[in-house]
Amino acid sequence: MLDPHRSQEKNITEVTMFTLLGFTDDFEMQVYLFLLFFAIYVFTVVGNLGLVLLVMIDSRLHNPMYYFLSALSFLDACYSSVVTPKMLVNFLAEKKSISFLGCAMQLFLLVTFGTTECFLLAAMAYDRYVAIYNPLMYSVSMSPRVYVPLITASYAAGILDGIIHTVATFSLSFCASNEIKHVFCDIPPLLAISCSDTHINHLLLYYVVGFIEIFTILIVLVSYGFILLVILKIRSTEGRRKVFSTCGSHLTGVSIYHGTILFMYMRPNSSYSLDHDMIVAIFYGVIIPMLNPIIYSLRNKDVKQAMKKLFNRNWFINKMQF
Repeated sequence: MLDPHRSQEKNITEVTMFTLLGFTDDFEMQVYLFLLFFAIYVFTVVGNLGLVLLVMIDSRLHNPMYYFLSALSFLDACYSSVVTPKMLVNFLAEKKSISFLGCAMQLFLLVTFGTTECFLLAAMAYDRYVAIYNPLMYSVSMSPRVYVPLITASYAAGILDGIIHTVATFSLSFCASNEIKHVFCDIPPLLAISCSDTHINHLLLYYVVGFIEIFTILIVLVSYGFILLVILKIRSTEGRRKVFSTCGSHLTGVSIYHGTILFMYMRPNSSYSLDHDMIVAIFYGVIIPMLNPIIYSLRNKDVKQAMKKLFNRNWFINKMQF
């Protein structure tokens, strides 16, 4: 007589690989998607790492605001690199597989970088408040003793959250199926194919993401509440415009990122649709890292001047060589 528990245990041990089903089976469409996302990935990496390099080489950008911005850009380049290369390979590969360990590592890095970005955006809001509230004391109030621990704490919180969700997700049994209806390993599609009771995992996802979102958004709202009070005291139109231009890019980035995260994870289980969630996940995992260099560069006078200076210097060097 066959022991059902032993049979189930056998099935569990056999799941050493997952298959990422992706968007479509149409090869022609996959080629178009490959070209599209390859272009996005190149732009993302060049844009974000270029911004990091710009902050490093231009002395005018050597202040805490741009150190936070370079940390965010580095984070976005890493975030995109966790998702996009494997997705590009799978667009052209016949077998769209990922190992159990590879899937766990991808999930850990995604959660780590995603959570770190939440805390880093909150730290950037606090930095803007310090800069605007008392600009003369900004370099003292936001010294390396302050901004380095803030960046470090953001990464520490991200790593802790990554460990929690990765351990909780991959402690489950995957005996029902190994086909993930997604382009990368994310929590909701993994919970959908588990044959274990995922009730605790759904609660953990809901409450942990909820706490992080409430905590970080509260820091942003309080910081900008104080900034608004400062703006109301400024009588000159030029002064107000300068403050708005300083904060506008950060507010845009915060709104897009947190709005997507809230839509993705802070919903009842019954409203999850893996097809729709895959599109939303692509937006925050691939599109937002591409948008951030545009948001923070095109609306920032100092960054634009630094870019212009760098291009002019390179043009002059090339001209002298010829």
